[in-house]
Amino acid sequence: MISAPRKIAGSIFAVGDRIRRFRRKLAGDSSGVAFVEFAFTAPIILAMGMLGTETAYFVITHMQVSQVAMQVADNVSRVGEQDVLTARRVFESDINESFVGAEKLGETFGIYDQGRIIISSLQRNADGGQWIAWQRCRGAKVHTSSYGDQGDGATGTGFQGMGDPGNIITAANGTAVIFVEISYNYQSLTPFDIFDNREISYTAAFNVRDSRNLAGLFQRDPNNPDPVANCNVYSADRPA
Repeated sequence: MISAPRKIAGSIFAVGDRIRRFRRKLAGDSSGVAFVEFAFTAPIILAMGMLGTETAYFVITHMQVSQVAMQVADNVSRVGEQDVLTARRVFESDINESFVGAEKLGETFGIYDQGRIIISSLQRNADGGQWIAWQRCRGAKVHTSSYGDQGDGATGTGFQGMGDPGNIITAANGTAVIFVEISYNYQSLTPFDIFDNREISYTAAFNVRDSRNLAGLFQRDPNNPDPVANCNVYSADRPA
């Protein structure tokens, strides 16, 4: 008959032996290593992937804003009534339609919700200087032209033209240059906000393609005038 103390001692020894064997087995078990490594590296890989995506989207948005500026300037330089025998008149509706075209091009990144497009007609005044004959705008962003407002340079020769110093654009006599500015506030695609609210600005300019009536913008039907995209209105909606 085995005494109680010897039974207790044997039980303790058996438990200790099982623990030692389990420890040896656990030390050689690598089945959970991959899971642990994944738990440590997944956040890093995910962060790098999101950062790369954000950077790529920022670059793509730059390219898209630039393309919208080029397209709008090109479109407005071509619009007007289809009469080859007289100087073409350009109507308010032509400008509004060009803004609609820009809306379609920039709808994926909210060109009017987060930005503003300014279209200017740069011409020569009676004194031989440069002036902004008319200017139309659309977009919710509060931003004024960096190169001049409608009416600037109406007389005299003090207004040099539009563009950055060293790259000033001027209009020749009897024609006009359509100058387009876009200012857009970038909105992040991912939680990484390193580019958030970064301003993206582009300009584009095209000389008008045909002989154009430079008296200004006209209404197709004066009795039922089209809305005017005035530059003192800040809205993403179409002018009403």
